[in-house]
Amino acid sequence: MDTPPSTAPESARHPIAVVAARTGLSPDVLRVWERRYAAVTPTRAPDGQRFYSDEDVERLRAMRAVSEAGRAIGQVAPLSTEDLQQLMREDAAARAEAPDITTDSRVEDAVSKALVHARALDAPKVEAVLRRAAALLGTAVFLEQVTVSLLHRIGEEWHAGRLTIPQEHLASSVVHALVMGVMRDVAPAGDAPRVVVATPAGERHAIGAALAGAAAAAQGWRVIFLGADLPAADIAACATDVDAHLVALSVVYVENRADVLAELRALRSMLPARIGMIAGGAGAKALRAELEKLGVIVGTGLAEFAGAPR
Repeated sequence: MDTPPSTAPESARHPIAVVAARTGLSPDVLRVWERRYAAVTPTRAPDGQRFYSDEDVERLRAMRAVSEAGRAIGQVAPLSTEDLQQLMREDAAARAEAPDITTDSRVEDAVSKALVHARALDAPKVEAVLRRAAALLGTAVFLEQVTVSLLHRIGEEWHAGRLTIPQEHLASSVVHALVMGVMRDVAPAGDAPRVVVATPAGERHAIGAALAGAAAAAQGWRVIFLGADLPAADIAACATDVDAHLVALSVVYVENRADVLAELRALRSMLPARIGMIAGGAGAKALRAELEKLGVIVGTGLAEFAGAPR
């Protein structure tokens, strides 16, 4: 088996920020691929800074492409650059020969296959189906249609008794991991506007926030993802500290309407006027009238980030 090429010092001229911009991989992902999979071996300056060669950049581009087509990164990392590029050509040829079917049918096919593998408790196959859908349909369709449709189906199947709790948890965890990967892998521009993404206190379902963060990252935002169940004071402090342009919240369930509104009202009052607020999810829609009076944008979909104030 070919091993990844070593990088000669004289050929290594790209710092990690440049490599991130050219490959679309975040610096964190680059470091993980280097440390865990020996994907490339950058040289180190005396101060520890990494420098990559043109060959490293091409290899990393190829690794990203073949992994997005549905292959696990651990499976492709040991391959030579030439083998990775051959896989890229084969994938491109397969896409060109694929039958001309609609996006809707591709989405439904991916969702149905993912559910089949979830019932078999086969997480790698669920992941492979979803990675292939992302590669074929693009990030926007993957986030807006595939993952949202799959999560709705998972909920419906669980409530109908056709998915067990382990099956539901497995499928949801795979979706969450992939969405978080999208958020991490996108390398925003240095001057990208910042958005803090979280769920308010009492809201423990993080997948909606993860989808919002991934959508924002795909549309050029620098995302500070805080996760679920944060008090208003902590969210406001973070947004102020990082000089955020926007705070995005996911509100799925509203068990106590007064408590949720009090938390969101407190957050809006703690934020400087220059920092906008957007809320999405079924719970936010149920509170639309009250939230809009507070000056909170109530999103109807992930595409709301494209028109959010920057």
